[in-house]
Amino acid sequence: MLHIVLSSLSFSYLAALCLYRLFFHPLHRYPGPTIAALTGWYELYHNIFQGGGLVAEIEKLHELYGPVVRIGPNTLHFNDWHAYHDIYTHGTTLVKEPRFYRGINAHARESSAGFLNPQEARNRRALLAPSFSRQAVMKLEYTIQLKVDQLVSLLREHYSSPDSAAKISIAYRSLTTDVITDYCFANSMNTLADPNFSHPVAQQTRDLVKRFWIQVHFPFIIDIVQSLPEKFVLWLIPYFASFVDVKARFERQIDSLISNLDATDHETVFHNLLAPKDPQMRPSRTSLVHEAFTLIGAGSDTVGHACTVGTYFALQDHSISIRLAEELRKAWPDEDRSMSFSALEKLPYLTAFIKEALRMSIGVIHPLPRIVSDETPEIGGLKLPAGTIVAMSHYFMQMNPGIFGDPYTFNPDRWLVRDTDKMMLNFVPFGKGPRQWEADLKLGKD
Repeated sequence: MLHIVLSSLSFSYLAALCLYRLFFHPLHRYPGPTIAALTGWYELYHNIFQGGGLVAEIEKLHELYGPVVRIGPNTLHFNDWHAYHDIYTHGTTLVKEPRFYRGINAHARESSAGFLNPQEARNRRALLAPSFSRQAVMKLEYTIQLKVDQLVSLLREHYSSPDSAAKISIAYRSLTTDVITDYCFANSMNTLADPNFSHPVAQQTRDLVKRFWIQVHFPFIIDIVQSLPEKFVLWLIPYFASFVDVKARFERQIDSLISNLDATDHETVFHNLLAPKDPQMRPSRTSLVHEAFTLIGAGSDTVGHACTVGTYFALQDHSISIRLAEELRKAWPDEDRSMSFSALEKLPYLTAFIKEALRMSIGVIHPLPRIVSDETPEIGGLKLPAGTIVAMSHYFMQMNPGIFGDPYTFNPDRWLVRDTDKMMLNFVPFGKGPRQWEADLKLGKD
């Protein structure tokens, strides 16, 4: 008898919940699939069972329903560049949606990307910002050149014959991994030492991408892995071997810096974290390890992917590769002598090519959800109730035909016109914030 009562109550609750979400929820008037209005598992289905196909599905929904679509019981997705800036550029009253960010950063919740508290995130970004200024990056030029030369030598030695084939996407990620680890630790992981591009650190990047959707929707799996003894994890879930290995490597590097920060041969990203002006701002050891995951992941995968995309399109269109080669030969007659970054950035076609590669590669494609507060002004012209989750994928900015004409064509020439202000203001390969908005406006005018 009891189980019948419990079953009836459960059914009644679910029926009432469905009726509420369909007909009485504050977002019930916004169009979208019925199943999306009923359950958040709509997103899970497309991400896990459709191989990360949520954005492709959202694109179809916008074609069907217009610029605002309900993609979850309490979630709206926009396809409107004004709304994008309302959410991310000027959206200081919106906060990160906890469920998504706890999942995506399950392995690094105490990093700059993992902080949910806006003030904590701002404090950490303030410590990191000096390391990624133009001046700081210029100091790294020699290290970058050494690593590029190492990759070129490796390709010439092992992949110069007609019947050889290099995994160029992994080669680029190995290069960028070596650069960012050298900058973080003054001790490169030297993944380029492996001519097959199968170094454990490079493998970890690939494994992280593979388990990305599982981690987003089931973050407790990462929590379990991190709480169990290392040997038990390797026995129980061998798939996480690369994660365990890389975590141990990062811990050793962090411990080395903590014990003797002055022993490095150049300043690193962690100098600013370990020796802040305010000692109370110094992160814990755990937070430093988590930051290493974020820095190495972002500094290797997204940059390596942009290099891969640019190479692909240059090889697909010989007119592009010919123009690149001609411009470089004219400015760089002796290839045995290094060319400075400041000289390279003055080459107009190369600069346009890099911008187009960044536009087409799209650093983060999944929508990054934010929560509307009582103080949030209109988003895309709509005044939304507090608690509403809003998002817009960078994909819809980078592929907006009203901003980038013929957006699916790789066309560096689009950046060589006189007025690029509108494109630069809406150029968001890695996201956008108030400072980036101002910088892009200046760059567009320059």
